Amino acid sequence: MRVFVTGASGFVGSAIVKELLQAGHQVLGLVRSDSTAVELAKTGAEVHRGDITDHESVKAGAAQCDAIIHTAFNHDFSRFKESSLEDHQLILALGATHRPLIVTSAIGLLNYGRPVDESDTPPPSDKVARAATEEAAAKVGAYIVRLPPTTHGAGDHGFVPIVINLAKAKGESAYIGEGNNTWAAVHRFDAAVLYRLILEKLPSQKVFHAVDEVGVPFKEIATAIGKGLNIPVVSKTGAAAEEHFGWFMHFAGMGVVPSAEQTKKILGWEPKERGILEDIVKGGYLK
Repeated sequence: MRVFVTGASGFVGSAIVKELLQAGHQVLGLVRSDSTAVELAKTGAEVHRGDITDHESVKAGAAQCDAIIHTAFNHDFSRFKESSLEDHQLILALGATHRPLIVTSAIGLLNYGRPVDESDTPPPSDKVARAATEEAAAKVGAYIVRLPPTTHGAGDHGFVPIVINLAKAKGESAYIGEGNNTWAAVHRFDAAVLYRLILEKLPSQKVFHAVDEVGVPFKEIATAIGKGLNIPVVSKTGAAAEEHFGWFMHFAGMGVVPSAEQTKKILGWEPKERGILEDIVKGGYLK
């Protein structure tokens, strides 16, 4: 199968490209810059130059392929609402190509304070902007992969590096209160396998959870970071927690408990990579 991958040079997208090529598929990857085009070509994938804001360019790439995996997203938090609306429009454009389409969403949208599974839906996009992705996917019949807050592995620029950098800057690794709020996690290579399985099986179910570890207590994450950096591990509450975490306070206290039972049963998906705590210690996060 020839697959068009947006965000092909990104953290998750590059893992998907590798997984697809190893499984014998052909890949046409969307990239913006000369440097990322060179790196993508080295993998054996074909390069399609373009930008997610240029729908005609993206549709031209998709038209050359049998299926589409969409991982690109503008993570500029200063214009997050605009980026979410742009993603909505791009998914509608990709859906108009009438190819099987897999889009990427976030389990963090289901922050309901209770266990959630693949049948749960996020709040409307006028309440939570990122939900615009899933609204567009539903309109065009696309598959949805929900990634957990911690999608980890080499090259991670997400939540765990933020927590580590805060710990380095403050000289202590902190958690909020008792630290019992949990983060779900998956290694990016395991997530890549999930995308491939959806592509190959094209099941009737449309929503899947890329979750290996359902609930890792934030205190354990902070402890692994503190031990690795040889700094104190401390509890923070109230103003002290806000001072330590700043804008990241909401995410540090987040606790979503997602099930992936349907995903594993339907697709036969079996995560094999190491977990987040081991990856923090052994995966180069603390260098």
